[in-house]
Amino acid sequence: MTSEHFEQVLGELRARTPFQVFTVELHGGRRFEVDHPGVMFFREGVAVFLAPGGIPIIFDHDSVNQIIAAPANTSIE
Repeated sequence: MTSEHFEQVLGELRARTPFQVFTVELHGGRRFEVDHPGVMFFREGVAVFLAPGGIPIIFDHDSVNQIIAAPANTSIE
């Protein structure tokens, strides 16, 4: 995923009104659910997600397998 596409997709999902939960899947299969627009910050192809408990998950556009416009428990088949 290019840096530009990464930022475009995250920006569009974060700006949906009303906000809707979405999922980021990293290479290796690790997934996390973005449940509020204020828990993720991104710039220049790098993002920080604040997981429950304030634990930061840092990832970049090269580490993303897919971004899913649905909660993590949603079947995508």
